[in-house]
Amino acid sequence: MSVGSPISRVWPAPATGPLTDPELATLYGRAGRPHLRVNFVASADGAVTLDGYSEGLSGEPDKRVFGLLRMLCDGLVVAAGTLRHEGYRAVRLSEPRRAWRRKQGLTEYPTLVVVSGSLDLDPAQAAFADAPVRPVVLTRDAAEPPPGLTDVADLVRCGADRVDLAAGLAELRRRGLDQLLCEGGPHLFGALTAADLVDELCLTVAPLLAGAGPGRITAGDASAPRRLPLRHVLAAGDGTLMLRYARDPDGAPPAGAAPAA
Repeated sequence: MSVGSPISRVWPAPATGPLTDPELATLYGRAGRPHLRVNFVASADGAVTLDGYSEGLSGEPDKRVFGLLRMLCDGLVVAAGTLRHEGYRAVRLSEPRRAWRRKQGLTEYPTLVVVSGSLDLDPAQAAFADAPVRPVVLTRDAAEPPPGLTDVADLVRCGADRVDLAAGLAELRRRGLDQLLCEGGPHLFGALTAADLVDELCLTVAPLLAGAGPGRITAGDASAPRRLPLRHVLAAGDGTLMLRYARDPDGAPPAGAAPAA
């Protein structure tokens, strides 16, 4: 059912009314092959944070889609810096969303995956200590874990000088985590883009100007531009836009065709 500020499809093929959660889940869906989706929120002038946190940009419509994307994924990927700065808690879902996952033959909760080259992590943070599924940490070969981290998480060592993201994602998929959702931060997004590992970007545009100062949703070394066709545009009653860009998967409808709803 739809709650709060209604969300409607405006492109392609505008919907006749507000979208329900099941319709939104169908629009975003799960890919038929291994897939990495990145999800960010930004201001209309491109800021990735407000007063230092992404939370300041996220309203009810963004939180609604944010939760649905977590429901759809097998693994939730986040950089260690974002985990610390944003104060991540354990990845938990409501009972209706857990029921949806059970019906699809999925585990009740997605697996948290943390990318950390230094292993500067606190095992007592709720994201680890209270996790319903044992998290996975992608790290460098020589990184030394703090006491207690291996009690609450699996370490996957991939790369000598830095985390080899391609090797890390391959190991996640070997573990059955085919549908991955990355929630940042900007440096991880930049590194994934440089490695040509990003299949999809879901971008919420908040209707405000943050002004000068905050960075963009991507950061790091320059890399080649990569085409990512627009798949849909959703709009909420408060002026928030939700844009979905994705590669051309096998059998995907053309950009002008109406998604299933």
